[in-house]
Amino acid sequence: MLDQHHTRRFGLPTATTLVMGNIIGGGIFLLPASVAPYGTLSLLAFVVLTVGAIALALVFGRLARRDPSTGGPYVHARAAFGDFAGFLSAWSYWTMTWVSNAALAVAAVGYVHVLAPGHASKGTDLAIALLALWLPALANLAGTRWVGAVQFVSTVLKFVPLLFVAVVGLFFFDPHNIGPFNAGGGSAVGGVSAAAAILLYSYLGVESASMSAGEMENPERNVGRASVLGTVGAAVVYLLGTVSVFGTVAHKDLVNSTAPFSDAVDAMFGGTWGGTLIALAAVVSIVGALNGWILMSAQAPYAAARDGLFPAVFTVKRRGVPTVGVFVGVILASVLTVVNYTSGSNGVFATLVLITTFSATVPYLLAAGAQLYFLLAGRREKVRTGRFVWDLVLALAGFGFSFWLVSGAGYAAVYQGVLFLFAGVLVYVVIAARRQSQGAGGAVTENGAVAEAGTP
Repeated sequence: MLDQHHTRRFGLPTATTLVMGNIIGGGIFLLPASVAPYGTLSLLAFVVLTVGAIALALVFGRLARRDPSTGGPYVHARAAFGDFAGFLSAWSYWTMTWVSNAALAVAAVGYVHVLAPGHASKGTDLAIALLALWLPALANLAGTRWVGAVQFVSTVLKFVPLLFVAVVGLFFFDPHNIGPFNAGGGSAVGGVSAAAAILLYSYLGVESASMSAGEMENPERNVGRASVLGTVGAAVVYLLGTVSVFGTVAHKDLVNSTAPFSDAVDAMFGGTWGGTLIALAAVVSIVGALNGWILMSAQAPYAAARDGLFPAVFTVKRRGVPTVGVFVGVILASVLTVVNYTSGSNGVFATLVLITTFSATVPYLLAAGAQLYFLLAGRREKVRTGRFVWDLVLALAGFGFSFWLVSGAGYAAVYQGVLFLFAGVLVYVVIAARRQSQGAGGAVTENGAVAEAGTP
């Protein structure tokens, strides 16, 4: 039975922080060192990727005008291409979220060690990782009000030190620290592509507002606004932070740095307290990202379950949050985390994490394809009236950006991701066969009843 009570919806500020918080996790704290070997042309790669990410954000905003329902990419893929495409979108997104959540929890452990150094054990590390998963899960289970509050506070807390380094670092900028434009050698185009392959996944999360459209105030307007504002905000922090670190840490040191933002703070003010400051910001950043991604891991199966494409139990909501989806997602992430710490090898864990790099792009491609379909099939009024050429350009740019994400994932990620995607076909077969045998070919409505196929 779905939650019948009035729940507090996300406003534009909270929705924007949801996008920003989900885009920026813990990876930002290593980004400057990751792209330093390619030289300052990596900044050009940032700009190109930002344009593509904003185009995709605008596409999600356009699609939300047509159908502002929870589920975002899944909703639009199903509307354009049918149940099977919708299921593949939801399946890919769902698996990506809970595997990524396990990876984020494990990443948090390393930063906690910086804050509390000592003789760590696997048992202690496992406890910390599980705590990092379940504390944000409890906030989700408390309802959308708490999700929004945690997301807003964590986003502010993590952006204060990041913006501090990004802005104050400009006053300590030394051009002599800047490395060559194309440090990797070869063609500049090849260098931009190589840097972009590392940076591509820094923008995953641009769809967060669209995924939670049903829990937003005025989603027809705010999904697009929050998506663009959140993406632009994340891009500004990425770009300014990278420029500041490039200018405060010598290039020869930066390429070997394991904590570039900490090194930048130490270079600006001396001492070694920068490591503690940045480690604290990283922990807050990861917890905030987990808070948002745990919600995303529940929204995808909730939307699909309402249409009969996932088990109906995923439609259960309390206080605006799909509680079963939260529980299942966190339990799966917890199991994966336990396996990581008890198997004695990170091989299985690393393989699953690699799969997420491909799985995340499937819903993007299908959503951008849906926008193109609506425009080219004479249904452009379903998305937006007027300005057909501009909307078509945006859709093509969003599709191109998504396709670039796939190519940047690498052969191993695409190969393993496709296998995992095809494994979902078996799940779809079972669910579709059960629906057919039970004669319940419709969707679950807001009051929990099953509507016949074709009934609005």
